[in-house]
Amino acid sequence: MSVTVEKLENSMAKLTIEVDAKEFDKAIDKVYTRQKGRMNVPGFRKGKAPRKILEKMYGTGIFLEDAVNDTINSTYPEFAQSCEIANEISSNPDIEVVQVEAGKPFIYTATVAVKPPVSLGKYKGVEIEKINVEVTDEDVDAKLRSEQEKNAVNNDVTDRPVKDGDRVILDFEGFVDGTAFEGGKGENYPLTIGSHSFIPGFEEQLIGAEIDKEMEVNVTFPEDYQSAELAGKPAVFKCTVHKITERILPELNDEFADDVSEFSTLDEYKEDIRKKIAEEKESKAKTEKENKVIDAIVADSEIEIPEPMLKTQQEQIVDEFAQRLQSQGLSFDQYTQYMGTSREKMVEDSKDQADKRIRTRLVLEQIVKEENIVATDEDFETELGKLAEAYGTDLETVKRIFEGREKDRMMEDIAVQKALSFVADNAVEK
Repeated sequence: MSVTVEKLENSMAKLTIEVDAKEFDKAIDKVYTRQKGRMNVPGFRKGKAPRKILEKMYGTGIFLEDAVNDTINSTYPEFAQSCEIANEISSNPDIEVVQVEAGKPFIYTATVAVKPPVSLGKYKGVEIEKINVEVTDEDVDAKLRSEQEKNAVNNDVTDRPVKDGDRVILDFEGFVDGTAFEGGKGENYPLTIGSHSFIPGFEEQLIGAEIDKEMEVNVTFPEDYQSAELAGKPAVFKCTVHKITERILPELNDEFADDVSEFSTLDEYKEDIRKKIAEEKESKAKTEKENKVIDAIVADSEIEIPEPMLKTQQEQIVDEFAQRLQSQGLSFDQYTQYMGTSREKMVEDSKDQADKRIRTRLVLEQIVKEENIVATDEDFETELGKLAEAYGTDLETVKRIFEGREKDRMMEDIAVQKALSFVADNAVEK
């Protein structure tokens, strides 16, 4: 068995793969063994007719098509990974059979896209807008309010009318020009006053409403309202509040801090909140900085992406999405049906995302080459440790997974990540 590589124009290559006659005959024989039980031949028990008899009856090519498919599926990955351009192949193959005949070598070609050349733009000292990571008192107060909300107590109210912030249960029916309109009626509807979940002006007018007393709310539908029949029209809603619930927030003091945290005083708790917000902002800023820098470098670089490479990346993006759905117990077919879309439409819609992903990766790989960035065994061990911790397993188990080609891929990813850190560290924030 052998493979030869021919470089083509526009970042394409053709692999010519030859499988010797004996190996191909074994493939034909496997197909015969798999299919003979389904064939009836006079004078033979079912599944016992010799291969030559079946080929004489049904034609010599009866097993060839399946043998061709089996041979391509079993040999292409091996040859693609072992040939001289293994690390450059970046698309699914376009297969063409050159020679297929029993007793002769089986020959086929696989035309693939290869990584295109990258003309790097400026990647050191890239200027970006400075990212603010200052933690303000307002940030801390917002976090405290969030914790107060989590620990609030809901109390039913019977001795006062509705006020801002209350949660009410109400009936309502809307009328335009004295006529009730479709979709404008609700019974025992839960609504938080101030949530802005109804059209502007509705919730504010409920303030002051009393339990079980009908009142009218006068509003005008926005000009861009989703229902064209109602857009811009004045409406009257007859509303009756049946229940009022108020949320009582706990007082911000040392007792509150002791209840919701590991700290005994409010000041200590605030300081811890400030520290955690700072860490979160620093982490987000690091990612935002890296994204801004690499986007600028990509925009300043020149790459001609071959169409098969782009198409393969689009398919991969949709496959990844389908896998995420499956991990959540959802069917991809059900998703596309529910969303009124199709795999083909999703592939097409992912074109820009695929283009950006390819350009980003190629630019970073070129920077790896330019700066002689390498991933060390120590880097590899560190990443394995993170994976082991994330999946709750031991380091040796993870090591067994990432061997051979899988280790090579991880080392490439580590080097690319180091290149991203390199350009971010060398950026200039203004």
